[in-house]
Amino acid sequence: MPATRDDLMRYLSELGIVVTTVDHDPVFTVAESGDLHDRIPGGHTKNLFVKDKKGRLFLIVALHDAEIDLKKVHQIIGAQGRVSFGNAELLMEVLGVEPGSVTPFSLINDRDTHRVTPVFDAAMMEHATLNYHPLKNDATTAISSEDLLAFAKACGHEPQVLAVSGQAIAAAP
Repeated sequence: MPATRDDLMRYLSELGIVVTTVDHDPVFTVAESGDLHDRIPGGHTKNLFVKDKKGRLFLIVALHDAEIDLKKVHQIIGAQGRVSFGNAELLMEVLGVEPGSVTPFSLINDRDTHRVTPVFDAAMMEHATLNYHPLKNDATTAISSEDLLAFAKACGHEPQVLAVSGQAIAAAP
């Protein structure tokens, strides 16, 4: 049974991670979340659940307006061949969330098998505060970038912070 929002909040509290959450109408796409950007401070994000030719799974997390070239990102993240989107069934099986609710907080559901490699875009990680759905798309939870890394590690993942977007690549030294 996948973790619930209450389970997530309890786990974050146990880790000593302070977050704030704003409830809102469900949003299914980045385009639908535009007004939230005005109401909720911090970096707003998108999440791509992808797999490579060998079936390795990745969760690429970047700023909402980041441009990620799916034809080239495999070279940056260490995937075997080009990546494609994982389907809804695989997403639910591995991360316990539905399309439209993908979030790095879903790593809480991959604590035992560690099937997913989280990839956090370097440009996104420059923001002090980041916003993600707390396992469902009817709320937004703000977390510090440092605490996001701590959360992922507490879930047994070693997140890769890589320049996967056009913004990060342009900003890289």
